[in-house]
Amino acid sequence: MTDLKKLYEAVLNGDSKTAVAITKEAIAEKLDPMELVSNHMTPAMDEVGRRFECSEYFVPELLLSARAMKNALELIRPLLAASGAKPVGRVVIGTVKGDLHDIGKNLVASMLEGSGFEVKDLGTDVAPEKFVHAVQESKAQVVCLSALLTVTMPAMKTTISALENAGIRKQVKVLVGGAPLTAQYAQQIGADGFGENANSAVTLARKMVADYTSQTSA
Repeated sequence: MTDLKKLYEAVLNGDSKTAVAITKEAIAEKLDPMELVSNHMTPAMDEVGRRFECSEYFVPELLLSARAMKNALELIRPLLAASGAKPVGRVVIGTVKGDLHDIGKNLVASMLEGSGFEVKDLGTDVAPEKFVHAVQESKAQVVCLSALLTVTMPAMKTTISALENAGIRKQVKVLVGGAPLTAQYAQQIGADGFGENANSAVTLARKMVADYTSQTSA
């Protein structure tokens, strides 16, 4: 019988090779894929986030854990889809027009996937129209906009305006992040939230989806 505590430890320690090996063993034993995610992998990423907030972990540790989680999830995702399991939420993420930086964006995307979100990553230098199309196509509840350059920050406002012009702004929450941003700037451009780091972005995305779900079901 596979020791699933080792899966938790592998994700926590950023040991991708072990995480994949244990996941393969669990699949071969026909263990519930949702149990692997909900009871072992996601709690490990939550602990990674807690350690990051306490300055016990830093960006390299976050990246390693996120990669271990992502690689294990790639094995499980087809099984979850076949079982009809629904993702926590749907997110479109990308670095805005004119900005080619992707390290922070990639980290947030990986941690969102690790938390059970279905993530559509549009990459870098993403035009506002591409964000609009992706939201319409995926029916995402959250859009994450990233920028690392002050000169590309206005593209966030342009993207939010594009969502408004397409008539879908009220259907989606906009979360922004990046080194030069502040909560005040996020508010000024009409965003719904500001992620100071990858962990806070995931926490905010969870809250946004919960709010979205409660509003649509009301």
